[in-house]
Amino acid sequence: MEAKSSTGKYWALCFLWLAILILLMFVYRQFFWLALPGTATYFAKALDIM
Repeated sequence: MEAKSSTGKYWALCFLWLAILILLMFVYRQFFWLALPGTATYFAKALDIM
């Protein structure tokens, strides 16, 4: 049985990337996709999928 690791750090990074994504959507719309990998990666890590 695996020990559960803390995912608080990953949730914080996920919300940070989400804020960057939203900021890019309003300021530099053509570059919002650059924040998608960070948002998706840390969301998956926060849910303990990866």
